[in-house]
Amino acid sequence: MEDELHTPAERRRIRVRGAILEAAERVFAVEGEAGLSIRRIADEIDYSPAAIYKYFGSKDELIDELKEAFFGRILESVNLIADRAEPFPTRARRCVSTYVRKALEKPHHYVAAFSGVAPPAPTVPEGCEFSDSNRAQAFAILTEMVGEGLDNGCFRPELVRDTAAKSIWASMHGLAMMIAHFNDFPSMATMPSAMSQDDFIDFHADLIIRSLESGPTKRD
Repeated sequence: MEDELHTPAERRRIRVRGAILEAAERVFAVEGEAGLSIRRIADEIDYSPAAIYKYFGSKDELIDELKEAFFGRILESVNLIADRAEPFPTRARRCVSTYVRKALEKPHHYVAAFSGVAPPAPTVPEGCEFSDSNRAQAFAILTEMVGEGLDNGCFRPELVRDTAAKSIWASMHGLAMMIAHFNDFPSMATMPSAMSQDDFIDFHADLIIRSLESGPTKRD
């Protein structure tokens, strides 16, 4: 049905762009951002560099789209958890652990998704670039989750929604980056751990959400 909304030329453009992005992702997965170039992608799919430039104006534009596509997959996975008919405390923990696990399915992609993040140019309204991105939508899910926790009494009432959401994101992002750079974490040569990585991710998610929860166990 969606194809019927596009002309043959538009459908071809969509297919070719998709093929270029798939090739770029294959190269990136093996060689990282440093090994990614328009010529290298052209070799991968037997296109000329000039042909690729018809669809992407620069390597940076291509990498930006790769980052967005990767975050789109994280967003989709977290969204599925957020929409589940489960008790809120369970869903909240699953959202955190799912984010980390999805990020670590392709750790090089995750690290690259945060590389080269710079403030917008002065001519761009503040926050505009971020607000339209999949990263922003992932953050919006967190703010909605915190808002739900405040509304249903699971989270401490004095919490500021956006601040708490940023803290959650910083915490789960920190673990994802740690494992991306030290793939045996929490077990390391100088710090062996009896806990598996999978269990540690669940432990971390529980610790994050537990720190926000209301209840008699909270310290003043």
